[in-house]
Amino acid sequence: MMKPFLDQNFLLHTTAAQRLYHEFAAPMPIIDYHNHLLPQQIAEDHRFDNLTQVWLYGDHYKWRAMRTQGISEMYCTGDASDWEKFEKWAETVPYILRNSLYHWTHLELRRYFGITELLSPATAQSIYDRASALLRTPEYSVRNLLRKMNVRVLCTTDDPTDSLEWHQKMASDPSMDFKVLPAFRPDKAMAVEDPATFNVWVDNLASVAGIHIDDYAGFMAALTKRHDFFAQNGCRMSDHGLEEIYCEPYTEQEIKDIFKKIRSGQTLNTTEVLKIKSALLFEFALLDHQKGWVQQYHLGALRNNNSRAMRQLGPDTGWDSIGDFQQGRALARFLDRLDSENRLTKTILYNLNPADNELMATMIGNFNDGSVAGKVQFGSAWWFLDQKDGMEKQLNALSNMGLVSRFVGMLTDSRSFLSYPRHEYFRRTLCNLFGQEIEKGELPNEVEWIGEIVRDISYRNAAGYFGFEHD
Repeated sequence: MMKPFLDQNFLLHTTAAQRLYHEFAAPMPIIDYHNHLLPQQIAEDHRFDNLTQVWLYGDHYKWRAMRTQGISEMYCTGDASDWEKFEKWAETVPYILRNSLYHWTHLELRRYFGITELLSPATAQSIYDRASALLRTPEYSVRNLLRKMNVRVLCTTDDPTDSLEWHQKMASDPSMDFKVLPAFRPDKAMAVEDPATFNVWVDNLASVAGIHIDDYAGFMAALTKRHDFFAQNGCRMSDHGLEEIYCEPYTEQEIKDIFKKIRSGQTLNTTEVLKIKSALLFEFALLDHQKGWVQQYHLGALRNNNSRAMRQLGPDTGWDSIGDFQQGRALARFLDRLDSENRLTKTILYNLNPADNELMATMIGNFNDGSVAGKVQFGSAWWFLDQKDGMEKQLNALSNMGLVSRFVGMLTDSRSFLSYPRHEYFRRTLCNLFGQEIEKGELPNEVEWIGEIVRDISYRNAAGYFGFEHD
């Protein structure tokens, strides 16, 4: 018998998988420990005027699909009206079959708005009108969208110069019944390839920190002060978006000279770039260890490949891809340097190239020293890999070469408040893997025990790992 699309047992192909999901995974709250949501919108409990604003603004996944469909940029990032942009997205959706966007699109319509029709040009107006009308009501404010998905904790991604004023307002707001915490993302502190842009950022850092920066010592003093400020405002983790880990040998004097050179506006050579990036990455890791933070490394994105689009639209508009960087040797050196000094904090490694799955799954075992369960983690399938095949490959690599039972689970990495069904998608995929192996006799028919593992991966492991279990 043909199964209906997106029924209650979507992605769950065995009886055991269905039990694992419905009884154990589905009821668990969500900890979204990495996303790009705007704290101001949560603090102000923003209401969106229409479905385009909450669904298409800033979503480069959808923009890439629309461009591939031959739709003009004016309907992606341009000045077309919100309805016109949605109309073009609706034209695209029937053609994205087998892309995870097709599943996400219809899961989000169902879970938030109760809309079960397939999105197409024929249904676009009705779906747009119904969803937009709901979004304008108090029940569909940003906070209530998060409550609908049972979000318990979410961690935003914040530059070291951020004032964190919106986090502070939420921390003092008695109506907040879930946590919104900052994460320290110092990528701009390492963006030394462009001296002009870097120096503008350093000047801003000096102003915010109240520290004059004319040498490397001043630079690190200002960054340390901001790191302390983030900790004072509830931050428990750092995050780094890198092509690869940097671990070039350097001397203290070399770094002082390199920083002086870039502050004078001179362009660094390749070796100098690698040395100062290596020094900074190590210093950030020491700060994280000192505070007991979790450090996260998102590795392998080849960004801003289309120079014309970069000039016209800027970064994060959909022109990035998977990179083929050599990750292993430098990553091992970096982690070993920290571990040898007993200053390696809890660490999550995310790779964007699936060819590196087994590399990451084995690398974490080199530095799991028994001090903390799952101290070094192979992070969830990320960005281009956060679809069913990518999730399965990450879970299989981790299962084969580590302990999937200690895994801290899924995150959204999203800019949209409608992205939380991605956690459901992950949990269904997870339960299906376990369920299929139970049915085949490759795992024991111990659904109650395996269900506890599912609960751990869905929520409890992350709660303990990040220290949220008592919040």
